[in-house]
Amino acid sequence: MNILFIGPQLRTTSALVVHLLLLLFSTGQSKLIGSSQPIVATVGDDIILPCHLEPVMDVAAMTLEWTTSDQGPRFVFVWRAGQDLVNTKHPSYKGRTSLFSDELKHGNISLKLSEVKPADEGKYQCFIPKRNEASFVELVVGAAASPVISLTGIDGDKDRVALQCESKGWYPEPELLWLDAEGKNLSAGPTETVRGPDDLYTVSSRVTVEKRHSNYITCRVQQRNINQIRETQIHTSSEEKKNKKTKELITFLLSNKLV
Repeated sequence: MNILFIGPQLRTTSALVVHLLLLLFSTGQSKLIGSSQPIVATVGDDIILPCHLEPVMDVAAMTLEWTTSDQGPRFVFVWRAGQDLVNTKHPSYKGRTSLFSDELKHGNISLKLSEVKPADEGKYQCFIPKRNEASFVELVVGAAASPVISLTGIDGDKDRVALQCESKGWYPEPELLWLDAEGKNLSAGPTETVRGPDDLYTVSSRVTVEKRHSNYITCRVQQRNINQIRETQIHTSSEEKKNKKTKELITFLLSNKLV
């Protein structure tokens, strides 16, 4: 009986051949690419979640899936046999998601999401079952609104006024600050926060300040995660009549700024 012994040199050569074959078969394979950076959207916007194969490959005949699992597994969009499988789509996404069907032959599987809602925020998966390949996209949702300052009271004896600032329609929950003419924080009452049925936040706060000729007061509402700031400014002053009767004069100079 002849016995074949494989020496160390032959085993090394065989391993090298296998490695080269793997490289050969992997060369030219397309890779699914999403977005390395979060996609930031404003409530009500139409946005695109990017996903494509590189190098280009025709995927029009393949099954394609977009899902999100932040609030439990749910299908956002399913493409199969050349059509949108509407019945598999989660109810909250019906009528709001679509692919660019003409671009599928170029490997573009990007998802269009219309009328963005706060609840849409989270991580999305672009998946090709046949290739068992996935990519991910993070969606950050935000909303901002300008604050409104109103006069809630006047203390004539102490020459002071009470002001209220309110801003409706924020997401995520913002921070409210009162600032003096030099941009320093003023001591104010606690911020009241209410979250509405649309998931948007309303914030309000009150402050009492002195009426001076150069007293400019600013209400600032900000949300650092979405890089949004809204400001409204008010000018409070008092003038004394010559007949020694004091006339209270409150001048509102409202100016909205977006930073």
